[in-house]
Amino acid sequence: MSTELPPVAPEVLAEAVENLTARLRKKLDAATEGCAAGAALEADGSVTIRFGEDALVTLRPGPSGTVTEAGQATCSCLLAPRCLHRAAALGAAPLADAAPPPPGEQPEPEAPTESVPAEPAEPAGPAPVLTEAQLGAAAVLWHAAAEALAAGVTAGGAVVQAELLRAAHTARLAGLPRAEAAALRVVRGLRAARERRATQRLGALTGAFRELLHTAGVLASGTADPALTGTARRAYAPGGSLQVHGLCREPVLSATGYGGVVTHLLAPDGARYSVSDVRPGGLARARGAGSASVALGGAVLDHAGLARGGLRIVGATVSAEGRLGAGREVRATPLRGTLWTEQPAAPLFARPAAEAVAELLADPEGAESALLGCDVTVVGAAGEHLLVREARPGAPLLRLLPAHPHPELPHTANLRRIAGYPGLQLRVLGRPDLDRAATLRPLAVGPVPGAPYTLRLPEEWLGRADLGYDRLQGIHFPPQADAPGPDPAAEGPDPLADSPLWRVRRLLETGVAGGRRAVAESARGTAPLASFGPLRRAGLTAAAELSGALAAEADRRPRNAFGRLTDPSPDGYAWAWLAAATHLAAAERSLVAASWTATPDGAMPTAR
Repeated sequence: MSTELPPVAPEVLAEAVENLTARLRKKLDAATEGCAAGAALEADGSVTIRFGEDALVTLRPGPSGTVTEAGQATCSCLLAPRCLHRAAALGAAPLADAAPPPPGEQPEPEAPTESVPAEPAEPAGPAPVLTEAQLGAAAVLWHAAAEALAAGVTAGGAVVQAELLRAAHTARLAGLPRAEAAALRVVRGLRAARERRATQRLGALTGAFRELLHTAGVLASGTADPALTGTARRAYAPGGSLQVHGLCREPVLSATGYGGVVTHLLAPDGARYSVSDVRPGGLARARGAGSASVALGGAVLDHAGLARGGLRIVGATVSAEGRLGAGREVRATPLRGTLWTEQPAAPLFARPAAEAVAELLADPEGAESALLGCDVTVVGAAGEHLLVREARPGAPLLRLLPAHPHPELPHTANLRRIAGYPGLQLRVLGRPDLDRAATLRPLAVGPVPGAPYTLRLPEEWLGRADLGYDRLQGIHFPPQADAPGPDPAAEGPDPLADSPLWRVRRLLETGVAGGRRAVAESARGTAPLASFGPLRRAGLTAAAELSGALAAEADRRPRNAFGRLTDPSPDGYAWAWLAAATHLAAAERSLVAASWTATPDGAMPTAR
């Protein structure tokens, strides 16, 4: 079993790459590949990586488990610290998140995952204008992002990533944490794509580039709302006395080696809260944290008990996102659990899902962590989806996908077992996937009150099963002999997939994967007419024009009489790419909203 490398602060890696000579930089990508396989854990907690007979790199993480200073990474070779071995070892390690708060004051930050999207930073408060330092940092970050986009995954190796990391660090020092976070997501995505990780989706990296370019470009223009700067830390403010009841818990597993659990809570007035316990430890910690003690005000509860119980809190501290802090003055007393059919959870399942999704789409900032509840009837499996129909007249088919795809977590296994019971009525609580048509990623399920063919859960589960921790067995389902007649509906149309907008998406993803050169090749010959003609015929004129402009700009490389580029800047290409990506995102959001809307025959609305 190989030893995992400790996370490394972005600025430490960026400095190590910057200190390399041009000759060594060309060798960095090859040196980084595979070096983590030879890592060894030493008795003092340090991690060593050997490069041949004469070079041994030692990583000594600090108390937080992260390499945060240059002196914590050493090499025994004569060129150290400006050596290839040290830079390669740091480049092979996962990127660390921002430094955690002091222990005991508030929970660890939740690391971004595929199933739990990274939350946008909260507004930092009104300010008259951005400072000169912020404008300069945003301009530097924009240029680094444009260069990375022009390079694409193919050429976006360690040197390109290091430039982004240095620009991200400059943004953090200037007080632009939202831009920094966007840059780190792009670097992680580039790494995952180049390593061909199974969990990496090119669409996710495309979205990360769009967010980074938008944030940096608007900030650099000097016309940004000061709220776009974000906040460096989740500030915890006094919350007074609170009463909260558990909804469910979900495992958290990040690509940076963090693992843990988040328990979702609800107050009597409908306000959402959560308690998180996310720390370094990966999969093992994500699995074990579900039954770990809750570090909040001395309450004698674990996360499994809190998800089906409640707390009365005195002296609460609360972040803007609703996270409850574990301050020294906080005191908490356990409360009895409440059913989903009782207050305060019952209203979550009372409104049509389409209404809730429309509200989330109108406020994208709050959509990242929102939960949606609905009663559904199982139709059956269709590829990677579990098809269900909302229990309302004329409701469309909905697609259920695992909240986290890791095979060691029970999400996927639970959905497969549910799929074997067509006609089963379920109460589902999950997170809508706003990048897919009518798709919900369930976190917990329960029986539908009064339904004859529904789940039969143990009494101690209090009417719900957490799909990331509880494993559904045959005893939890009714006899299949009692199943109602099957729903004759097959998988309905997908307005997102059926729309010719996929041509724009493919062009953008081609640029992310292969860089500017790959997009330029699509502008030659008859390719533009074949690609953009269907968009015009479908009435998507703006999408066709923006795609054509992007292809033309990618192929625009004017040269002088000596063959040198007269305009080597990637800015024009990046702006053209961002314009097409922004338009596509808005168009796809409208199709996603339409996919949740009921039609007279219960099918999804089609889109040309």
